[in-house]
Amino acid sequence: MSKRRYYVYIVASRSLNFYTGVTNNIYQRALQHKRGEIEGFTKRYNINRLVYYEVFQHIGNAIAREKQIKAWTRAKRLALIKSMNPAWQDLAESWGEKVELQIPPVARDDKPVGVGEDDKSLSARRKDAADGTPEVAPFHQKNKIA
Repeated sequence: MSKRRYYVYIVASRSLNFYTGVTNNIYQRALQHKRGEIEGFTKRYNINRLVYYEVFQHIGNAIAREKQIKAWTRAKRLALIKSMNPAWQDLAESWGEKVELQIPPVARDDKPVGVGEDDKSLSARRKDAADGTPEVAPFHQKNKIA
Protein backbone atom coordinates (compact mmCIF):
# COMPACT_ATOMS: atom_id res chain seq x y z
CA MET A 1 0.00 0.00 0.00
CA SER A 2 1.51 3.31 -1.06
CA LYS A 3 1.41 6.19 1.36
CA ARG A 4 -0.70 9.04 0.12
CA ARG A 5 0.50 12.53 0.91
CA TYR A 6 -1.58 15.60 1.55
CA TYR A 7 -0.33 19.15 1.26
CA VAL A 8 -1.36 22.36 2.95
CA TYR A 9 -0.16 25.14 0.68
CA ILE A 10 -0.14 28.89 0.38
CA VAL A 11 -0.16 30.64 -2.98
CA ALA A 12 0.33 34.37 -3.28
CA SER A 13 0.09 37.13 -5.83
CA ARG A 14 2.83 39.69 -6.42
CA SER A 15 0.70 42.15 -4.43
CA LEU A 16 0.70 39.64 -1.52
CA ASN A 17 -2.86 38.42 -1.63
CA PHE A 18 -2.93 34.87 -0.20
CA TYR A 19 -4.86 31.70 -0.63
CA THR A 20 -4.42 28.67 1.66
CA GLY A 21 -5.63 25.26 0.54
CA VAL A 22 -5.27 21.48 0.80
CA THR A 23 -4.49 19.04 -2.01
CA ASN A 24 -3.18 15.54 -2.54
CA ASN A 25 -1.25 16.59 -5.68
CA ILE A 26 0.78 19.75 -5.12
CA TYR A 27 2.30 19.59 -8.60
CA GLN A 28 -1.06 19.54 -10.39
CA ARG A 29 -2.63 22.13 -8.10
CA ALA A 30 0.27 24.57 -8.50
CA LEU A 31 -0.02 24.29 -12.28
CA GLN A 32 -3.77 24.88 -12.10
CA HIS A 33 -3.15 28.10 -10.14
CA LYS A 34 -0.43 29.19 -12.60
CA ARG A 35 -2.71 28.63 -15.60
CA GLY A 36 -5.68 30.36 -13.95
CA GLU A 37 -7.79 27.20 -14.20
CA ILE A 38 -9.33 27.58 -10.74
CA GLU A 39 -12.23 29.99 -10.92
CA GLY A 40 -12.89 32.55 -8.21
CA PHE A 41 -10.63 34.39 -5.81
CA THR A 42 -7.26 33.04 -7.00
CA LYS A 43 -8.01 33.68 -10.67
CA ARG A 44 -9.50 37.13 -10.05
CA TYR A 45 -6.47 38.34 -8.06
CA ASN A 46 -3.82 36.43 -10.06
CA ILE A 47 -2.75 34.38 -7.05
CA ASN A 48 -0.45 31.92 -8.75
CA ARG A 49 2.89 31.71 -6.93
CA LEU A 50 3.46 28.74 -4.59
CA VAL A 51 5.28 30.28 -1.62
CA TYR A 52 4.76 27.69 1.14
CA TYR A 53 3.64 24.12 1.70
CA GLU A 54 3.64 21.38 4.34
CA VAL A 55 3.30 17.62 3.87
CA PHE A 56 0.95 15.36 5.87
CA GLN A 57 0.22 11.62 5.89
CA HIS A 58 -3.40 11.97 7.05
CA ILE A 59 -6.04 14.16 5.45
CA GLY A 60 -7.56 15.03 8.83
CA ASN A 61 -4.28 16.53 10.02
CA ALA A 62 -3.91 18.49 6.80
CA ILE A 63 -7.41 19.94 7.05
CA ALA A 64 -6.88 20.86 10.71
CA ARG A 65 -3.64 22.66 9.81
CA GLU A 66 -5.31 24.49 6.92
CA LYS A 67 -8.05 25.74 9.24
CA GLN A 68 -5.45 26.80 11.80
CA ILE A 69 -3.48 28.82 9.24
CA LYS A 70 -6.64 30.39 7.79
CA ALA A 71 -7.62 31.57 11.29
CA TRP A 72 -4.29 33.37 11.80
CA THR A 73 -3.75 37.05 11.31
CA ARG A 74 -2.13 38.24 8.09
CA ALA A 75 1.04 39.12 10.03
CA LYS A 76 1.33 35.58 11.40
CA ARG A 77 0.88 34.05 7.92
CA LEU A 78 3.53 36.43 6.54
CA ALA A 79 5.91 35.33 9.31
CA LEU A 80 5.25 31.64 8.50
CA ILE A 81 6.08 32.14 4.83
CA LYS A 82 9.19 34.23 5.61
CA SER A 83 10.44 31.57 8.05
CA MET A 84 10.59 28.95 5.29
CA ASN A 85 10.90 31.08 2.15
CA PRO A 86 12.55 34.42 3.07
CA ALA A 87 13.12 35.38 -0.58
CA TRP A 88 9.46 34.73 -1.48
CA GLN A 89 10.55 32.55 -4.39
CA ASP A 90 7.90 30.73 -6.38
CA LEU A 91 8.59 27.16 -5.29
CA ALA A 92 6.89 25.87 -8.46
CA GLU A 93 8.48 28.37 -10.84
CA SER A 94 9.64 25.93 -13.51
CA TRP A 95 7.05 23.19 -12.92
CA GLY A 96 5.30 22.17 -16.11
CA GLU A 97 7.91 23.62 -18.45
CA LYS A 98 9.56 21.46 -21.08
CA VAL A 99 13.02 20.44 -19.93
CA GLU A 100 15.89 19.68 -22.28
CA LEU A 101 17.85 16.73 -20.97
CA GLN A 102 21.51 17.42 -20.41
CA ILE A 103 23.04 13.99 -21.11
CA PRO A 104 26.80 13.87 -21.63
CA PRO A 105 27.79 12.44 -25.03
CA VAL A 106 29.51 9.43 -23.44
CA ALA A 107 26.27 8.45 -21.69
CA ARG A 108 24.00 8.79 -24.71
CA ASP A 109 22.57 5.65 -26.25
CA ASP A 110 20.84 7.20 -29.25
CA LYS A 111 23.67 6.50 -31.68
CA PRO A 112 25.03 3.15 -32.77
CA VAL A 113 28.31 1.86 -31.40
CA GLY A 114 31.22 2.90 -33.56
CA VAL A 115 29.78 6.28 -34.54
CA GLY A 116 31.83 9.25 -33.44
CA GLU A 117 35.52 10.05 -33.32
CA ASP A 118 36.27 8.64 -29.87
CA ASP A 119 34.13 5.51 -30.15
CA LYS A 120 35.50 2.23 -31.39
CA SER A 121 33.21 -0.51 -32.57
CA LEU A 122 33.54 -3.97 -31.08
CA SER A 123 35.05 -5.27 -34.32
CA ALA A 124 37.64 -2.47 -34.35
CA ARG A 125 38.65 -3.29 -30.77
CA ARG A 126 38.99 -6.96 -31.73
CA LYS A 127 41.26 -6.02 -34.68
CA ASP A 128 43.43 -3.92 -32.34
CA ALA A 129 43.67 -6.84 -29.91
CA ALA A 130 44.68 -9.20 -32.76
CA ASP A 131 48.12 -7.59 -32.93
CA GLY A 132 48.92 -9.18 -29.57
CA THR A 133 48.45 -6.19 -27.29
CA PRO A 134 45.09 -6.56 -25.57
CA GLU A 135 43.53 -3.43 -24.10
CA VAL A 136 43.10 -5.06 -20.68
CA ALA A 137 44.95 -8.10 -19.35
CA PRO A 138 42.65 -10.95 -18.30
CA PHE A 139 42.29 -11.61 -14.57
CA HIS A 140 44.03 -14.99 -14.77
CA GLN A 141 47.36 -13.42 -15.86
CA LYS A 142 49.60 -12.17 -13.11
CA ASN A 143 52.33 -9.62 -13.57
CA LYS A 144 55.75 -11.17 -13.23
CA ILE A 145 58.48 -9.23 -11.57
CA ALA A 146 61.97 -9.94 -12.93
